Amino acid sequence: MEAGNNFKQWKKQCLSKVDFSKKGSVDEDIKNIVSFINDCHNYFTTSSCSGRIILINGESDNTEVQKQNCSWLFVTHQKCQKEDVLAGLRKACGDAVFKFEPFVLHVQCKQLEDAQLLHSVAVNSGFRNSGITVGKKGKIIMAVRSTHCLEVPLSHKGQVLVQEEYIDYVVQVANQKIEENQKRIERFHSCLLAAVGAGEAFSKGRVEETKAEPVYTRRRKRGQEKTDSKNASPVQDDVILQNDDEDSLESGLHLFCLETY
Repeated sequence: MEAGNNFKQWKKQCLSKVDFSKKGSVDEDIKNIVSFINDCHNYFTTSSCSGRIILINGESDNTEVQKQNCSWLFVTHQKCQKEDVLAGLRKACGDAVFKFEPFVLHVQCKQLEDAQLLHSVAVNSGFRNSGITVGKKGKIIMAVRSTHCLEVPLSHKGQVLVQEEYIDYVVQVANQKIEENQKRIERFHSCLLAAVGAGEAFSKGRVEETKAEPVYTRRRKRGQEKTDSKNASPVQDDVILQNDDEDSLESGLHLFCLETY
């Protein structure tokens, strides 16, 4: 019970916080995914990016990976043109690096079983670098990640190191990767609705069943008062039908897992 209360508190705090990302909002291509996850009882998102092509300007002669010391020369969540990159390079004074970063999503899960289900969805959608971590306070985070990245240095101390033909080539590669990234996002969304959506429907069914139990009890008592066995049988039929619904939903979830593996 305590773990469940902690999860509710963490979710409330996270979703009520201000978005401190540079964009300040969820990317358009994954709004439906983020909204669906945050509406689920056992999940909420902590960070996300739909994927992007970016040109960053880092400090020269700095061997450490320091994100804080980098400035963005150009960024887009869609396809780009060679001219966009060239315009960014003209503003570079350090080491400019051209990158493609795929879709990433961090989701906090209520239980380990919830994280394992989401991990299965991610891996079978093409995000094979996904993983689960458990923090000291019991926070369970499932990260949706992929390995189809791209990172190419283009300048050093403001001096461009490559010809325009090469820049045109890496732009084409990045655009191909962003197309594949979008396809994987769509697959992830479909699998998410099939797996987690079914689980949410099952949970709601259990809640409705719990609320309906007193009604069955009253019906049964009325039947007993009349001492008529025929009046009691419909009550038993109602209960059996509800159990059948649960079995069919569990079977559907089992079939989904078999198909994905």
